[in-house]
Amino acid sequence: MENLLNIAAQNMEQARQIIRDTRIIPIWESVGAEINLVGSLKMGLMMKHKDIDFHIYTPTLTPSVSFAAITRIAEHPAIKQIEYINSIDTDEHCIEWHASYLSPDNTPWQIDMIHILKGSRYDGYFERVAERIATVLTPETRNTILQLKYETPDTEKIMGIEYYQAVIQDGIRTYADFIKWRENHPTNRIIEWIP
Repeated sequence: MENLLNIAAQNMEQARQIIRDTRIIPIWESVGAEINLVGSLKMGLMMKHKDIDFHIYTPTLTPSVSFAAITRIAEHPAIKQIEYINSIDTDEHCIEWHASYLSPDNTPWQIDMIHILKGSRYDGYFERVAERIATVLTPETRNTILQLKYETPDTEKIMGIEYYQAVIQDGIRTYADFIKWRENHPTNRIIEWIP
């Protein structure tokens, strides 16, 4: 288990270095946005999936403001690709940015920046989820989540919240049981669960 904790710690330190290197936080703040770290890095649960998640808020949601920040982020030579998804007119009231960052050791990372309308449905929601999960984690549930993430094949796409719900709420402890749990909890949307 110590090895998994070391892997998680190394990945989280690399993620923090990428955040500093790309200047993502000050760039978004320069366009008047509030930017919050969410997801596995925020909760200390990063394992093999190299993914950094931010939720970003502005009082109005326009592509021009979003593009102003992304244009500056795209200037960084390690940013190799950026995907834009306009979901302004959905219940999520957001613009999604998915940036690919190639680290100096040629490891690909994904940086997800979800630009959300302040005061809309998901304003602060995932920050509360991350805070609550971090609060209820025990050494056993943390280790189990890291183990399940480690055992997940690299080709498998699983949302972090699925691990957290299975382990914290339903007591899942093995990868085989987690696969069965997922079969009984299919999803193709946002999972709204807070422990």
